[in-house]
Amino acid sequence: MSEGDERLHRALLARVVEPGDEICGRWLREHGAGEVVRRLTGGGQQLPGVTDTRWAGLRARAERTDPRGDLALARDSGTRFVCPGDAEWPAQLDDLGDAGPIGLWVRGLPSLRMWALRSVAVVGARACTEYGAHMASTLGAGLAERGWVVVSGGAYGVDGAAHRGALGAGGATVAVLACGVDRPYPRGHTQLITRIAEQGLVIGELPPGDHPTPSRFIQRNRVIAALTRGTVVVEAAYRSGALVTARAAQRLGRSTMGVPGPATSGLSAGVHELLRGEAVLVTDAAEVAEFVGDMGELAPARRGPVLPRDLLDPAAARVLAALPARDAVSRQEVARGAGTTEDDAVARLYELRSLGFVERHGDGWKLTHRAAESGGTGRERG
Repeated sequence: MSEGDERLHRALLARVVEPGDEICGRWLREHGAGEVVRRLTGGGQQLPGVTDTRWAGLRARAERTDPRGDLALARDSGTRFVCPGDAEWPAQLDDLGDAGPIGLWVRGLPSLRMWALRSVAVVGARACTEYGAHMASTLGAGLAERGWVVVSGGAYGVDGAAHRGALGAGGATVAVLACGVDRPYPRGHTQLITRIAEQGLVIGELPPGDHPTPSRFIQRNRVIAALTRGTVVVEAAYRSGALVTARAAQRLGRSTMGVPGPATSGLSAGVHELLRGEAVLVTDAAEVAEFVGDMGELAPARRGPVLPRDLLDPAAARVLAALPARDAVSRQEVARGAGTTEDDAVARLYELRSLGFVERHGDGWKLTHRAAESGGTGRERG
């Protein structure tokens, strides 16, 4: 059987079998695409695992299918059909086992296999908040600037914001659709998906002209999870397709991350539930890249601002802490409070005076106004 025959058979099956059908996946593994097509189109006995009614339905679909026409229509729209075993096929999709795609319709110039090697999924709520859209867009741009391919579902809300962020940064993005790649869905994203096809890739399991259904959206999510190194969820309620993607990623051993939201937000409740489990909390692209990237791709250390007193050596800091927030005290009292000798206390007080922390009043010492106002430098008397 030639490579062309294999592609033709798989193109037929892509029209006949629903995405994620594990029974058909088992048929392909055990018999090969050619034999499955031969049985469906009238030669040989019924394959196991389905009822007579289901088998009759599959055969009826197969009789109405024109795979050569589908492949020609795809070529006319700048789309190619990529199959397992092709040089462009992303091997990580094989982790789906019998639920893996029969093939993928790919619209766009870059190599899907090469782009998928360094890719991250950013998914979340369709009806997201301004915060969710901002975080998704920022993540998309930040990941693109770091050389990561941003993968999402092309939907309204978080998906669209992630794609736009990557495109705006001049980066790479892939939209995985639950319909034919020649008919952008949702229609309101026609311009966005067309731009993604021009600058990146639009892919899907459904042949040209096919329409989305609720089950196809769910099955689309497993492809997003398997294709990428990790999945980031930005805003998702308890019942959310984004959580389906995240859980699929966890089952496949991929990294799962979540961007936290307000504790009172129902749109972040699903994300928070993920974070209570095995997902990792992330707040920006650097943290995502550190988690899914190669050794050495570390996010910068995070800490609050460095204050002048943070730079004091421990002995001087103890003397400073021994001074009350108000009033002047003797050097003997400072020494007792700091647990040191009077001579050492005096030496440290003059050091602190040169740095602008304390001032002398007769025989006593007190904090300067600047040091007292900086917050919690001295001890309260009471």
